[in-house]
Amino acid sequence: MTTIQTRQRGITCGEYLAQMLAACGIELAFGIPGTHTIELYRGLPGSGIRHITPRHEQGAGFMADGYARVTGKPAACLTVSGPGALNIATAMGQALQDSVPMLVISADNSRHQLGLGEGRLHETRNLQAAMAECSVWSHRLMRADELPRVLARAFAIFASERPGPVHISIPQDVISADASHLELAPWPLPSRPGPDPAAIARAAALLNGAERPVIALGGGSADAAAQVRDLAALLDAPVTCTHNARGILPPEHPLLVASSPSLPAVRALYASADVVLAIGTEFSETDYDFFFDGGFTLGGKLVRIDIDSAQLCRNVRPDVAIRADSTLALAALLPLLEKRARDGASRTAAVMDATTGHRPDYQAFLDCLQRALPGAVLMADSTQPAYFAAAQYHPPAPRSFASAATGYGTLGYALPAAIGARLAHPERPVIALIGDGGLQFTLPELASAVEAAVGIAVVVWNNCRYDMIAQNFVDAGMEPIACDLYTPDFVATARAMGCVAERAANLAQLEQLLRASTGRGVPTLIELQERDFLHLDP
Repeated sequence: MTTIQTRQRGITCGEYLAQMLAACGIELAFGIPGTHTIELYRGLPGSGIRHITPRHEQGAGFMADGYARVTGKPAACLTVSGPGALNIATAMGQALQDSVPMLVISADNSRHQLGLGEGRLHETRNLQAAMAECSVWSHRLMRADELPRVLARAFAIFASERPGPVHISIPQDVISADASHLELAPWPLPSRPGPDPAAIARAAALLNGAERPVIALGGGSADAAAQVRDLAALLDAPVTCTHNARGILPPEHPLLVASSPSLPAVRALYASADVVLAIGTEFSETDYDFFFDGGFTLGGKLVRIDIDSAQLCRNVRPDVAIRADSTLALAALLPLLEKRARDGASRTAAVMDATTGHRPDYQAFLDCLQRALPGAVLMADSTQPAYFAAAQYHPPAPRSFASAATGYGTLGYALPAAIGARLAHPERPVIALIGDGGLQFTLPELASAVEAAVGIAVVVWNNCRYDMIAQNFVDAGMEPIACDLYTPDFVATARAMGCVAERAANLAQLEQLLRASTGRGVPTLIELQERDFLHLDP
C-alpha cells in the first residue's frame, strides 16, 4: 500500500491553472499523465473538469478538435514535453488549418535546465518555438505571476479572433511555484470585431446592383446561420458551402448548391456571377481546387467578410474587404439590402442539373447514414466516401460535419474526433466514417472510448489499401507502390477492446446496425467491404 503524505502549503501554479481553466469555461481535458505533468494534474480533482485519457497524444488533439467542431468552444490538452507535445502537433496542424480552437498545455524542464542539451527526460531544445509552427500563439510561461494574463490572451484569441490552437509551455519549477497570491477571477474577454460602416455601405451598393449574385460560405459563417438564411432570401442568390459550412442551409433549401465548389458546374456559377459575397471562407485549395487543376476563378466583383485581416489578403483579391465577425457584419448589412427576385432557385437548379461527379452509389450510402441516425454528427476521415461527401453530404444543421480531407489532410482523425463530439453532445448520435488505413493510425482510441463510456458508431470503409494514393500513382503513369495494406480483423479487434462490432454486407444491414448502436455506452464498430457498396442504385 502506498501512503500519500499531505503537506501544508499554498496553492501551486498547477492547481491555480486548473481552477482558472474551469472558471474560463473549460469542461474537458485530454491527456496522458507523465512525470513532468504530475503537478499539472494535482488541481484537476474538484475543479469540475472531466479528464479523458487517450492512448496517444495525437488522439487527445483530435478529441479536442471534435469537441470544438460541434461546440465552437475549446477543450484543454495536457502533455509532457518532447514526445507528448510533438505527438499532438499533427492534430494541432489540422486544427490550425481549419480554424478550430484548442488549448494545449505542455510541461517542460525547469527553467535552469532549458536549452542546455544535457540529455534530460523529454528535453526539447526550444519547445515553445517548435509548437509555434502549429499554433496561432505559443508562449513559454516563465513566472507564475504571468499566468492570469497569459490565459487572458489565450481566451481572447478564442473569443474574438480567428480561432486555432494556443500552446503554453510551463517549466516544472514554475508549475510547482506558489500561486496563492493570484486572483481567481478570469479577465474580461474582448468582443468580436464589428464592421466598418463605410465598407458595409459599399458592399450593400454592389449587392443591390447585382443581377447574378452568388454567396460563398466557409466555416467562419457557422454561427451566423440565421442571418445567412435571411441574406439568401433578400439576394435570391445561390449559396455554396465548404466542408466546414455544411448545414448552414438545410439540404432541402432551394438556394443551396448541394455540391463541391471544385466541380465544373459550380465553378461556372462563380465565373458567371457579377458579385460574389464570400463569408468566412479562405478560398482554400482543398475546398475550391480539390482536383488540383488550378481552374478556380471569379468572374465579377468580390465582397469578402472575414474575422482575420490577413485572410482578406490571401488567395483571391476582394473589391470590398470587411474585417469583422460574420454575425456582426451581416447584422449591419441586412438592413441595407433590397429584396429583389433574381431567379436564384432556377440558377441553383441549373447548376445541380449540370453537376458532374456525383455518384449514386456513394449518395445511397450517405443517405443511409442520415436515414438511420437523423441529425447525427458525422466526423469523416481521409477516405473514399468522405471525398464524395465533400460534394454529396449535407446535414440539416451547422457544426454537424467535419472532414480531415480539408486543410492538413490527416489520417486517423475521425475516430478520436467523434469521441470528442460525443463528449460534447452526449444526446446526439455521432458517426465516425473512416477507412481501413486511417483506422490503423488511431485504432487504440476504441479502448479510450470504452473506458470513457462513449457510445459512437464507427463505420469502417475497407478496401485494404490507400486507394486515393493508388489512383494518384496510376494518374502519374505508375503502378501503385506501397498502397495495398494488410488489415487486421477489425471486428475481432474491436470486440477484444470491449466494443460491439459487426459486419454489414448491404445498406439494409448497415441501417439496422446504425439504429441499434444508439443508447450504448460503448462504440459500435461496423465494418463494410467497399466492393459491397459501390455501384448500388440510389
